[in-house]
Amino acid sequence: MLEVTGIGGLILLVLNIWAIVSIIGSGASTGKKVLWCLLVLILPLIGFILWFFIGPRGAAQNV
Repeated sequence: MLEVTGIGGLILLVLNIWAIVSIIGSGASTGKKVLWCLLVLILPLIGFILWFFIGPRGAAQNV
């Protein structure tokens, strides 16, 4: 059985993967995509929270 921290880490990993896929699929410039991906990878929790509230949106949401 996974520990509580293990489950939290797994959830954070899934959320970060979702964020990176959304960043790559967004209409932002390549430079912004790279910066957002680095932020999410280097600071997983803070980067995800920042991306969720102020990051680039997916291509489907730009319509």
